Amino acid sequence: MDIRDFRTTEEIEVPGSLIDQVIGQEKAVEIIRKAALQKRHVLLIGEPGTGKSMLGQAMAELLPVEELEDILVYPNPDDKNNPRVEAVKAGEGEAIVQRYKEQKRRVEAPINTMFKVLFITVMLMVLYYMLVLQQPYVLFLGIIAFVFLLMGRQYIKVKDEVLVPKLLVNNKGMKKAPFVDATGAHAGALLGDVRHDPFQSGGLETPPHELVEPGAIHKAHKGVLFIDEISTLSMESQQSLLTAMQEKKFPITGQSERSSGAMVRTQPVPCDFILIAAGNLDVVRKMHPALRSRIRGYGYEVYMKDVMDDTPENRDKLVQFVAQEVVKDGKIPHFTREAVMEIIEEARRRAGRRGKLTLKLRALGGLVRAAGDVAISEGSPYVEARHVRKARKIARTLEQQIADRYISQKKDYEVYRVEGAEVGKVNGLAVIGSDSGVILPIVAEVAPAQSRDEGRIIATGKLRTIAREAIQNVSAIIKKHTGRDISNYDVHIQFLQTYEGVEGDSASISVATAVFSALENVPVDQSVAMTGSLSVRGDVLPVGGINPKIEAAINAGIKKVIIPQGNLKDVMLDPEKRSRIEIIPVKSLPEVLEHALCWSEDRKSLLDRVKSVISLPSVDKALPKVDKQSG
Repeated sequence: MDIRDFRTTEEIEVPGSLIDQVIGQEKAVEIIRKAALQKRHVLLIGEPGTGKSMLGQAMAELLPVEELEDILVYPNPDDKNNPRVEAVKAGEGEAIVQRYKEQKRRVEAPINTMFKVLFITVMLMVLYYMLVLQQPYVLFLGIIAFVFLLMGRQYIKVKDEVLVPKLLVNNKGMKKAPFVDATGAHAGALLGDVRHDPFQSGGLETPPHELVEPGAIHKAHKGVLFIDEISTLSMESQQSLLTAMQEKKFPITGQSERSSGAMVRTQPVPCDFILIAAGNLDVVRKMHPALRSRIRGYGYEVYMKDVMDDTPENRDKLVQFVAQEVVKDGKIPHFTREAVMEIIEEARRRAGRRGKLTLKLRALGGLVRAAGDVAISEGSPYVEARHVRKARKIARTLEQQIADRYISQKKDYEVYRVEGAEVGKVNGLAVIGSDSGVILPIVAEVAPAQSRDEGRIIATGKLRTIAREAIQNVSAIIKKHTGRDISNYDVHIQFLQTYEGVEGDSASISVATAVFSALENVPVDQSVAMTGSLSVRGDVLPVGGINPKIEAAINAGIKKVIIPQGNLKDVMLDPEKRSRIEIIPVKSLPEVLEHALCWSEDRKSLLDRVKSVISLPSVDKALPKVDKQSG
């Protein structure tokens, strides 16, 4: 059946294997299949929610179950602090332990019988002296005798050869290879540990082999070890992980110097796992170089996609995704065709680019479940389009809720205005998180330079590296487009109440407009908001988050928004919101100034002068001449 022809997601067949449930990551799926076949390590880099952990679980399904092993640890009669280790076929470990238990019971049977006879004899003697001979003080002697008998039993131990081994890793009955998530694991949980024994003498101590605990690397033997945000591991843990990957075995020792387990070190324990390391781009910089080199040399590196093309085939995949989420959740009703179309429309909007669909499916799955909860609360047998629209309003992210409050509070206290005109003040636009827009008020003031050498650009508002560099670029643009020597001035730029800090260069046109307004004393239309990056030549360049920024302007009551021409194709607003704002695409700074500033008749010549400065040399003049010489 063509899945584009359906009434509800009940009709959509959900694949049984996880690898076939991965949506939009065809390259990653192909590499995972190859890596599972050849036992290669994989580094998955990408945005959260793009399917990295699902790919790790899918690889575990592809690995052969026949190769699984149980791991046992035995006492070592030659060195009790160096327990022996043995790997056996999966399922045999329990039988071995049971056999040793039976052997121990047979060896201990005569000793247990002797002590039972002694206990009964002492008890009968105490009763005889108390009841027949009327000597109650004998009871205290009996209690002392019982204590000595118990202590004697503790001291009489069976030989080390019949001590029961400990089953460290038990893979009996496993239907697929182990998948062990060691994200955020400390050294003991990752590499194994030896528990502290408070009774280290007096015949009460626990045999060292029974104190040994396996780490994630040992539990993942013949399976998959998944570590997200791998750079959060200490360098020492990453180095030990590298050793385990190289040797395919790693001894277990106590991780705390103050623990009695620090004296115990087992023989090397098998840990032949496939590592699936994951994280964002920042992880690559913080990883141990040798660990990354090992993965790159003996495996694959994959950069996960966060969008896919908006084609019929890929829309079909999102239909399958909705059906999968309903089945996985198990508590929400199926979706109608119209409801699925709403989910696909939301995937377009979240992609932020025209002709694309988002692959950040964890967040999209949250909307699916929220819509299902709305349908259940209304008693509907299916999730309909109206439920999805209602869920979109209810299940807003924390950043969206903060942005709404941010906009409301700043409007109430007139931190920004949406009408009138003001010199040196611009309504910029910014994004909190990934999909929540806010108004970013920016003001500029020009004052005589305090230094005799030259003026300075002074920017405040917790600006980070890229934002500060953008401010420096703007100063060069202002010098060029005003035709004035601003070295005699100090230009003060303030990002109002940006307590969370500012990063990126998308406020470049806002800063340039505010500075130009302050220099030339031309007021800025406060009903206009803007976003866009600037090149040093005055070209307006595309920026990210264009849709949430426009929505923030709409919510704030802004009438016009200036955006880069290159972002016009990315604008995806519903008709109701689109009708509430005028979108002005621009290519250069003079166009921004023309639409943002309130030009009186006597200042039009200034605008014409700015437009003339932006004109660039022709291609013929820009290219050097080459003399042609005959050979």
